[in-house]
Parts: sequence; C-alpha cells; structure tokens
Amino acid sequence: MEIYQLRTFVTVAQQGHLTQAAELLHLSQPAVTAQIKALEEEFGMPLFERYPGGVQLTEAGKLLLPEAENILGLSRKLLHKAKSLQGEPRGKVRIGTIGVPARLKIGPWLARLRQRHPLLSIETTHGVSVSILNEVRKKTLDAGFYLGRNPYQNVNTLPLTEIGFCVALPPQLAGELANADWKELGKAPWLGVSQFSSLADITQELCRSRNIAPQKVGEFDEESTLLELIKAGLGVAVLAERTAKRYAADGSIMLWRGGEVAIRAPLQFIYSAEREDDALIGMLKGALRQVWDLP
Repeated sequence: MEIYQLRTFVTVAQQGHLTQAAELLHLSQPAVTAQIKALEEEFGMPLFERYPGGVQLTEAGKLLLPEAENILGLSRKLLHKAKSLQGEPRGKVRIGTIGVPARLKIGPWLARLRQRHPLLSIETTHGVSVSILNEVRKKTLDAGFYLGRNPYQNVNTLPLTEIGFCVALPPQLAGELANADWKELGKAPWLGVSQFSSLADITQELCRSRNIAPQKVGEFDEESTLLELIKAGLGVAVLAERTAKRYAADGSIMLWRGGEVAIRAPLQFIYSAEREDDALIGMLKGALRQVWDLP
C-alpha cells in the first residue's frame, strides 16, 4: 500500500467518478483504475461499486475512507515539517561548562536553543575554567564558560555577569579572624588552589591587591573540596558569594566580616576569535543574551 494509492482512493471517493478523479490527479483513467484495483486486492475486498454514471463506495470503502484521509493528513503534516526544517542549522555543538550548572543558567539556555534550532545536538563537557579555556583555544570545544580575566587575544568573550567572592573561615578560627584586618588574615593557613582552577587566579589577584602572602595548606581544584576542608578546619579559602552564604547560614563555615565581598570576577562565554562571524556562534550568543537579559 502506497501513499499515492490512498490519495487516488480518497479522490475517487470524493469525485464519485474515475475520469474526474484522473483529471484532478493528472493521471490516465487506466492508471487510476489500476491503483484502485491494487488496493482492493491488498485489502481483499472491493472499495467501490461501479454503475453507468460513475462509482460509489461499498460499505467497506465507507469504513476505510476516514482512515485513509487521516493517513494522508499525517503524510502532509510530515512533509510540511520536513520542509520547515530545510535550511535549519544542524550538527553537534560542543560546550565546556564549569562550576555549578545553575550558576551558568545552562538549563534555560539549552532549552531555548533546542526550541529554536531543533536539529542541533548539544554535547557538554564539564571541567575547570583553565582547561575549558585551553580546549576552546585548541578548537576541540566550540565554546564554553570561563570565570576570570581572559588573557588571550585569540579567544573572544561575551560577558554574562560578575560573581562576588567571600573569604570563608573554619568555625575554629572564626573567633580570632571574623573581623581581622588583611595583615592578620594573611598569617592564617590558607587552602591552596590548583593552577587549573579559575579560583587560583582570583585568589592570587586578591592576595596581590592586599599585599599578603599566606602559607598554603595543600592544593585543591574544586569549590566543593575547598568547602569540605574549610568545614574540617584546615584553612581559609575564597568561595563564591552564593555558595559561601548558603553554607554559612547553617553554621558549618563562617565568613570574614559577615560575608563582605572581597573580590569580583567576570563570568564569560568564550569562543575562538576566528569564529566571531560564525552563524553558529551567533545563535549560541543570541540565546544567551535572552536568557541573561543582555543588550
């Protein structure tokens, strides 16, 4: 059974005449007759009764006609859908993510992108900022997110927001450090941060600006790890403001000077400078601008 046979069946039923149906279908009458006969053989029953003035549906034909019309309607819908997708961008887009997905508004962004461009396949890779930056530079990622100052001219950025950072204290040190000045704070043990984490650059920038050189306790690469070590009393560290205040609320950590923002860093969407005029990058940035309410 073919779609064109069903179309012929429906047209003959509507016209009640083989010749008129043939004219509408731009077929010869023998071709229309052959298609109807082929359907009747496949169904195992006659669909029309012939009489001198034309044809009329049998009882079986009357029962099958709505189903045939429904199938034709679905086939038209499928064809229209396929035509609407012509020219749509397609392929895989590789995005590097960092930190907490909610902070990046990943869900709303990718949902909007998928809604607008249904043929795009999105693949995310989670990592620390420096590794994502390097993957974008090497073009193994199409784009990504980066927290901090972009040091490379061959990487372009779309600034999204600024994130504040607080100095988080172990509860054991809160009594002596909660309102300490920077000189006193610099004498406390600090948790070292891996050079591959954007927190390393942010912490170093903060220490340089305050002229302190604290002694580091180890080297760690994730905010969640730093958080657990602060709770355990190992040392002081810089945490994103929202994270710091959330955990300070239950008393598991304390905040220097009540949660004063010590430093701010830009959260940016990054991509290769060579792709500034790339239509795909334009689509990614367009959806981001709407989600982040950017001009």
